[in-house]
Amino acid sequence: MDCRACALWEPASRTVFGEGPQNAALMLVGEQPGDQEDLQGRPFVGPAGQVLDKALQDAGLQRHQVYVTNAVKHFHFVWKGSRRLHQKPQAEHVAACRVWLDAERRLVRPALLVMLGVTAAQSVLKKPVTISATRSRLFHLEGETQGLVTVHPSYLLRLPDEASRQREYARFVEDLRLAANYIGQAEQCATEE
Repeated sequence: MDCRACALWEPASRTVFGEGPQNAALMLVGEQPGDQEDLQGRPFVGPAGQVLDKALQDAGLQRHQVYVTNAVKHFHFVWKGSRRLHQKPQAEHVAACRVWLDAERRLVRPALLVMLGVTAAQSVLKKPVTISATRSRLFHLEGETQGLVTVHPSYLLRLPDEASRQREYARFVEDLRLAANYIGQAEQCATEE
């Protein structure tokens, strides 16, 4: 909890590790904690977390079934008046936190790891990626784990109009349904063995 592997620890309130069942078949990896996550010490509890919870439910999943975490464990922000504004983590922050994400992955050993956004995808895949080129398809990571890339729920909050938000939310739910179907099939195969 007192990680000081990069400079983000100093202004942040706390380290925010993942949470969920240790044996979760599904792991969701986001970018970094936001303002509310930093204050509460839990991942995905702010506005993006509310979008994620609704989308999980619409896809037939429940938050308590999945392990949720972030590629970066401290909130990267700048002050604007009395507000803390999110800043994209830098490569050095992602690299410094990789040891923690790798430890969470070894602990949980998910059947499917869903990368929410480009920072999460680049952290897990250790190479430059674009969402458009990798989104909505399953691919092998290592061992028994498959990967899936989709958008980060905060992306949906930043869209400029309601039609775009509805269209992209539906695509996000479809990606999570793909994850739910894969997990369902993997669990069925495990019980048949």
